[in-house]
Amino acid sequence: MPVRKRALVTGGSAGLGAAAVSWLQANDHDVVVLDRDRPVPGKVPVDYIGCDLASRTELDNAMPELIAAGPYDVVFLNAGVNATGRFERIDTQAHVNVIRINAEAPMVITARLFEAGSIKRGAAMVFVSSLSHFTGYPGAASYAASKDALAIYAKSMRKYAKTAGVTLTVTFPGPLNTEHAEQHAPEGADASKRMNVDEAAKLILADALAGRKTSIPGSGNRLFAVIGRIAPKPVTALMRKLIYDRLKPGM
Repeated sequence: MPVRKRALVTGGSAGLGAAAVSWLQANDHDVVVLDRDRPVPGKVPVDYIGCDLASRTELDNAMPELIAAGPYDVVFLNAGVNATGRFERIDTQAHVNVIRINAEAPMVITARLFEAGSIKRGAAMVFVSSLSHFTGYPGAASYAASKDALAIYAKSMRKYAKTAGVTLTVTFPGPLNTEHAEQHAPEGADASKRMNVDEAAKLILADALAGRKTSIPGSGNRLFAVIGRIAPKPVTALMRKLIYDRLKPGM
């Protein structure tokens, strides 16, 4: 039988994280899930560590257990939340939570795991950013800022990680068909146009295990990224029309 490897997935109880857990388990990995919510029991059990990543105290308290559960062959830093609406109407704490969960937590986890030697040589790390990195995201400024910060952090860490024999992949998924995405979607948005999370997880992890620096799952998303680089202002204007101008009443 193949030797099973060890993987860590943050936010592995739902959405893209849960899809990554399933893919990793099907490809000879035992998985540790770090999440506020306990995963739904599946065919293959996971090691669950409960933690609300919006709390730095909870994260610091969880780190010894997270380190002890390694060392890891794959680290999939996926946990994230959004805060959509007109900026001034979003509660200040919601902005803070977005930054803590999406940017601070993966930075802290990365630093502590490297410090403790809990990432194996030859391992792959995945930082889940967003397609919004290539354009503006009217109606979700804090989310876009947090995902940009994470992408820049990961790129800046790449040289150090290489000395430890670890590859870093930054992934920029577009809209995914998840419950979380539905909660923050503009009124009348067509969920069928969002990418299936199982397909996205498969493509992202294939890129990561192949050592690719960047992963943009889906040809349409790759085209959008190119256009966003070439013509940022028109693309941001389009995003405003598709998202900000269609926000649900009261947002």
